Amino acid sequence: MKRLIGIFTLLVLVYLATYVMSDLLTGRHSFLKAFNQENLLRRTGLFGIIGIGVAFVIITGGIDLSVGSVVCLVGVGFPWLLVELGQPIWLALGIVFGASLLIGWFHGLLVTKMNLQPFIVTLCGLLIYRGITRGFTGDRTAGFNGGFENLRWLANGEIPITANFGLPIPFLILVIVTTVAATFLNRTIYGRYLLALGNNEDAARFSGINTDRMKILAYVVCSFLGGLGGLLFVLDTESAQPADYGNFYELYAIAAAVLGGCSLRGGSGTIIGVVIGTALIQVLRNMITLVDEIPQNIEFAVIGAVILIGAIGDELAKLVITARRNQTGA
Repeated sequence: MKRLIGIFTLLVLVYLATYVMSDLLTGRHSFLKAFNQENLLRRTGLFGIIGIGVAFVIITGGIDLSVGSVVCLVGVGFPWLLVELGQPIWLALGIVFGASLLIGWFHGLLVTKMNLQPFIVTLCGLLIYRGITRGFTGDRTAGFNGGFENLRWLANGEIPITANFGLPIPFLILVIVTTVAATFLNRTIYGRYLLALGNNEDAARFSGINTDRMKILAYVVCSFLGGLGGLLFVLDTESAQPADYGNFYELYAIAAAVLGGCSLRGGSGTIIGVVIGTALIQVLRNMITLVDEIPQNIEFAVIGAVILIGAIGDELAKLVITARRNQTGA
């Protein structure tokens, strides 16, 4: 809870700082414009979905570096199936989501049955899935060619709240995903299994938990949400270039999970924390865009610093907890 309060406080401070530097000091009033706020919510929804998926894997003590390439595979593959191959929507959806589930299952099997390191497995996935995408498209951009407007409403539509402001559909989808994921993690026995697995895998196994099955489940959830994110991303942008679509998205997802309280050692994390961490990163990106004094080419430096600060905070927290336990034991 303290971690959540801390990250939420930081989000509020960064939000206010962006407002002051972008609006009050310049008089442009660009930050609080309805369009900008809607875009912030939309981007938080899109990146929050993949962040929640990565959080499931991190909670088990693993990592998934392939999410950006899964976003690319689905984001490019879906319009390619519809436009280039002329497949019906239901079949294209079945193929891309089926591929996402299969990828997660494949990762889980390699990690559990062959004892390969998650870093290696998913790093290879990062390269393989983007290479496959570039191969079957011939490196050509895939898009909807102005069609499928009803379907694209899932990403660029909104629910009106006032005359000038509406809630973007991706943000509402994030709310649904957050509710389901938080309920699963905190209110079901399988969620407790995942947390126990991340805390101590051997103890979890000796207590009767099928740790291999739970690990596979975590990777399947991660890849499925990566596929859902990829679908929404391409519906939002309308087209995707396989060479760079989804590049570094895995870093945004990992940063959001770490900021939200997911320990890289596994065993802890909250879904709402991931959402807050995602919102913080998107506000930081918005600050870099709107504030002239901040160079726009330092975005990745900021994200890298965020991950580093989260890792340092995780280590310091562990040292404090260990020290307190030693004092209590003494």
